[in-house]
Amino acid sequence: MKFKDYYAILGVERGASEEEIKKAYRRLARKYHPDVSKEPDAEARFKEMGEAYATLKDPEKRAAYDQLGQQRPGEEFRPPPEWSTQFGDSAAAFDEMDLADLFAGLTGRGRAGRRGPPPAMRGQDYEVVAPITLEDAYHGTHLNLDLTTTEFDEQGTPRRVPRTIKARIPKGATEGQSLRLPGQGGRGIGGGPPGDIYLNIALRPHRLYRATGHDLFLDLPLAPWEAALGASVEVPTLAGRVSLRVPPGTRNGQQLRLSGRGLPKPQGGAGDLYAIAQLAMPPELSERESGLLKELATTSTFNPRQHFH
Repeated sequence: MKFKDYYAILGVERGASEEEIKKAYRRLARKYHPDVSKEPDAEARFKEMGEAYATLKDPEKRAAYDQLGQQRPGEEFRPPPEWSTQFGDSAAAFDEMDLADLFAGLTGRGRAGRRGPPPAMRGQDYEVVAPITLEDAYHGTHLNLDLTTTEFDEQGTPRRVPRTIKARIPKGATEGQSLRLPGQGGRGIGGGPPGDIYLNIALRPHRLYRATGHDLFLDLPLAPWEAALGASVEVPTLAGRVSLRVPPGTRNGQQLRLSGRGLPKPQGGAGDLYAIAQLAMPPELSERESGLLKELATTSTFNPRQHFH
């Protein structure tokens, strides 16, 4: 079988903690998920990262992997003789597996190459990145997830099985939130219960809004006279357009809050929408507009650079 450096795939050191491995996987999974990534090899990278994480997040599998030593990635190798004695796989089986199958079937297969039906064991858990839009997060949605999971026959031999999982995303889902789908993971071994699937929510970039938790942020362009004199302007929200009062003397970068116009919260209510004032100049000035601004320049005593003195 060919060796894969799971630590290098996730970009962590061999002594990385469980939390560091988890954070690295989530960061890379959001970057290379085929639904959001524009990288040409995103699908292959995403699959490879999932394989690495499935091994390194499990203490027993990670210990077995570490005992294989450091090989050159892509190099053909066979585990040393003492490996099968400790972790219970025969050398003959190595030729029929790849590295992912070897570690997927490791847990609970016994010691010293035991044969016969495996003991009842719970199926494997899987983590899946679920990219959704802000509109999906606001209204809730349903996803069809195409997965390839590892299942085992009556003798504990692993095989890859494609599956389609239907998942409901409740309204108000937020970036980084983990949703559990009980019993939707890998099938149990020897009559054991199935594992779970954990959906890690990743919000797709939006052309207008930025999300922090349940709060949303929106850049609000204002003409200089709207900011200076105050105005009533229409602002888009995920539920439709609303009127916002801009107070006189609004400063560039000032946040104007629209209460309850963010993402819904699980226990009721909603986050807020913050419109951030951004002063915008007209691309061109008419003769009349230019004259009015010149008149303002000659009569105003305001000095925006007073603090320079």
